[in-house]
Amino acid sequence: MSEARFEKTTAQISVSSRQERLIAEGEVLKFDGFLKVYLESSDDEDTEEGSGNNMLPPLSKDQILTLQQMNAIERFSRPPARYTEASLVKKLEELGIGRPSTYAPTISTIQNRGYVIKEDREGRQRSFNTITLSNNQLSKQTKTEITGAEKSKLFPTDIGEVVNDFLVEHFQDIVDFNFTASVEKEFDEIAQGLKEWTNMLHAFYKPFHEEVQVTLDTADRANGERLLGIDPASGKNVYAKVGKFGPLVQIGQLDDEEKPIYASISKSQSVGTITLEEALEQFKLPFQLDDYEGKEVSVGVGRFGPYVKWGDAYISVPKNEDPLTIDFDRAAEIIREKISADAPVAEHEGMPVTKGTGRFGPFIKWNNLFINVPKAYDFDNLSKKDITELIGKKVEKEANRFIQQWPEEKIAIENGRWGPFIRFGKEMLKLRKNPASNDKYTAEELAVLSLEEVKALIKEQVPNAFEKKVKATKKSAEAKPEGKKPAAKKVATKKTPAKK
Repeated sequence: MSEARFEKTTAQISVSSRQERLIAEGEVLKFDGFLKVYLESSDDEDTEEGSGNNMLPPLSKDQILTLQQMNAIERFSRPPARYTEASLVKKLEELGIGRPSTYAPTISTIQNRGYVIKEDREGRQRSFNTITLSNNQLSKQTKTEITGAEKSKLFPTDIGEVVNDFLVEHFQDIVDFNFTASVEKEFDEIAQGLKEWTNMLHAFYKPFHEEVQVTLDTADRANGERLLGIDPASGKNVYAKVGKFGPLVQIGQLDDEEKPIYASISKSQSVGTITLEEALEQFKLPFQLDDYEGKEVSVGVGRFGPYVKWGDAYISVPKNEDPLTIDFDRAAEIIREKISADAPVAEHEGMPVTKGTGRFGPFIKWNNLFINVPKAYDFDNLSKKDITELIGKKVEKEANRFIQQWPEEKIAIENGRWGPFIRFGKEMLKLRKNPASNDKYTAEELAVLSLEEVKALIKEQVPNAFEKKVKATKKSAEAKPEGKKPAAKKVATKKTPAKK
């Protein structure tokens, strides 16, 4: 069938004898074509009322129009949709960044480093007013709608925003989309033999190395700090920033007489959006509750998230639960759940066996040994035979683990997956060849090594391993030569409102 023909039209409509004009923009249908029998409906959920083709009726110049109905609708613009993994790959392809083999590792890396998180977020409620004039009668109606939920979208974290801002500020040329795309083209030219790869690397590395050196010398540590306002209780500034262990809020500055006070930010909050009121709420943590079964109970936030402290035990609060809403009844419930989870499930050689789920999966605990439970076992229904078997394998493995050990010195010779090694504190040191035989140490030779000989092997790889660390002590003012003053420390200061 023939195509339909439309004419883009802008109609200016005068209102009575006033100077104001109403403007209508849309399309006027000049020829029906296939629309005579077929009109496609819209299946876009995001299409708002009144948007779309904006069809206008046929109009002529100086035509008199009669007002029948007028609608005044208040609407709010929506931000661009967040990326999913698929839409991000599509954007990378459009910008010419990366290759199909690098898309998945790139997206995995930014998630593993905590720059973005992938999660589902519920839709948000919003309201808008509709004012209608009909037959000279005004009517107002408030409508409420729920915006679509965001499923499996990528959301930037505070640390991701800080890293991005730092790179854009100090390495603008490197993070530029065009630079990345041009490097990809140069790689293609190298692969085709059209360009020498060493020349390309030298041309890139020299200016980049100079840029890194300048940044190291001049740039301050990035923390995305925001001034939220003034604490009404102390009169000090309140900041939100990213610290060593994550996002936090701070009252006071480092150059104040008193040390600043810190509080963690919950996972549902961010440095970029937290308000002064929300920040001050975080300083209510930790708070004390009534004792439970003779032990003190408190609620706080630590390095690994919110917790309920019962005596000396720290019990993690369930995910997405606001610690500020926890009262005594809820704290007691969390404690009882922990007691139930830690209750012995069996007994082996007169000692209790408990089970739990940790970073590396399900485990059972017996005699201070943590024993991973393989998938071959039904973790929820472990039999006494299963438990005995798992403990037996672990005990046997531990018996063959150590060749020699000196717990007081934090030194041990252990059997590893790829052969014996020396464990020194948290370090794992490879064993070099035995100078006597010019071959690898045997288990028998390692079993008779003295502590001094093992220390000598350690010092070969860690020369200062056994040097005593001397703490620098501050000299008293009386001990300093008369007339000399200590050099003042340079402290980065921020402008603060003048105190009355």
